[in-house]
Amino acid sequence: MLATRVIPCLLLRNGALVKTIRFRNASYVGDPVNTVRIYNEKEVDELVVLDISATPANKRPQFNLIEEIASECFMPFTYGGGIRNVEDAKTLFSLGVEKLIINTCAVENPKLVSDLAERFGNQSVVVSIDVKKKMFGGYEVYTHGGRTRTGLAPERYAEQITKCGAGELLVTAINNDGVMQGYDLELVKRVTGAIDVPVIASGGAGSLEHFRQAVEIGGASAVAAGSMVVYQGPHRAVLINFPTPQELTQYLPNRAA
Repeated sequence: MLATRVIPCLLLRNGALVKTIRFRNASYVGDPVNTVRIYNEKEVDELVVLDISATPANKRPQFNLIEEIASECFMPFTYGGGIRNVEDAKTLFSLGVEKLIINTCAVENPKLVSDLAERFGNQSVVVSIDVKKKMFGGYEVYTHGGRTRTGLAPERYAEQITKCGAGELLVTAINNDGVMQGYDLELVKRVTGAIDVPVIASGGAGSLEHFRQAVEIGGASAVAAGSMVVYQGPHRAVLINFPTPQELTQYLPNRAA
């Protein structure tokens, strides 16, 4: 069994790191390059950086900033935000990005996922799926930073987009984002039960026990954390942090593999 990855998920807005609650109320966290340096020292498994201002503003990736982040990043670096074509992807890979995340464009233009997988390999293409609970039960996929309804059920969409070539999915529960009360395990189970590619659970991590639940109950292959690895204490003071290997092994025993 492969070791479960624990991945800090950092949000960029206009060049600065922020953290949201339910995709709203973004609070300033710090400078992305300095934050990456801290995570280097903590030897994290992988890093995800999402530019949440790119697609809503119809902007391309900030290539200069991404190059600076990649040059400082000693762990695998995955980037998402504003990627609209194969040329954007080619530029990002040339800057040192190892995997790309596609969200809104994957819904609007699934062929882009196929084109990227064919050109760069499906192991390099991650599709991000942002999901809200419906008022009367069930779930719906949203795009444009949680603003636009699609009418798509996440498990059905997951099936479709993996057939297009997505090699991994990042599944975020919008209702749980930033509240640190745990992942939406039912959502994670629905998606992992529908497909056979790795799923990263996202939205709600607040403890090491939540990591265990996402893997053992939800079936996730990896877990992403935001607030938990940038805040400390009840007043959410900014403190870039990451669990020790000993702490992670206690809750995720296969990390010792």
